[in-house]
Amino acid sequence: MNTPIYRFKKLIAITLTPVIFAACSTPIKPEGADMARSKLIQLQSDPQLASRAPVAIQEAELAVRAAEVPQEDVGLGKHLVFMADRKIDIATYQAHSRLSEDQRKMLSEQRDNARLDSRTREADRAHSDATAARREANLANMDTEIALQQAADLQRQIAELNAKATDRGLVVTLGDLLFDTGKATLKGGAAGHLGKLAAFLNQYPDRTVMIEGHTDNVGSEDYNLGLSQRRANSVMTYLVSQGVASNRLAAYGKGENFAISDNESASGRQQNRRVEIIIANTAARQ
Repeated sequence: MNTPIYRFKKLIAITLTPVIFAACSTPIKPEGADMARSKLIQLQSDPQLASRAPVAIQEAELAVRAAEVPQEDVGLGKHLVFMADRKIDIATYQAHSRLSEDQRKMLSEQRDNARLDSRTREADRAHSDATAARREANLANMDTEIALQQAADLQRQIAELNAKATDRGLVVTLGDLLFDTGKATLKGGAAGHLGKLAAFLNQYPDRTVMIEGHTDNVGSEDYNLGLSQRRANSVMTYLVSQGVASNRLAAYGKGENFAISDNESASGRQQNRRVEIIIANTAARQ
């Protein structure tokens, strides 16, 4: 049976067997190597940890490189991945431990510095407290003096304006000296009466103002209503020209319907021909 043909076939089979076996066992990258690489990159990218365990991290790098090499032996590949993962864990533990040590040292130094400065700060604080107390007392006295001065100044200005305190606020009544009979144009001397009012309003910009025009009953009611509105508008225009913000002002014509005296006499009608300035805010009411 050991013929030349048989021996030739046997030789061919022996020759091809390793080739076929090699083709069936191509080396592959071990499973888990990519995860180990990602884990190592995360450690290397942490600025607080990467510099604190350089030797261990270098060993982990070498272990990961070995684990990334394709292997024919699956078991060997798993072992290399396991070893790489352990090396990474060791490096991470060492880095965290040294970070904790550094943080403890830093805190200890801070406590020492705080204790060193404590006595000086206490002395400085006592001195500062005394100085602050004197300063606060001085400021309180100054505030009181300023408040009293402001109150006195306000009362003086109110007196100069002949203003009366009412539930509506401070009321300044301007008689018929502002306008000629039947006219809504301010007289030349009106600035003397309105100038003090404008100065007061510019000094207290938080105060809002309502301007009301009033007439006697001479003429028709419609005419008097329009005349009173035009006069109130003239006063508002003058105040705006003196720097008073227009959004603080409102002008209303009341006509002859809110008389403060009878219209049967010349003096009564004169009192009814007026412009009332109502300065309304909390300070004025107080």
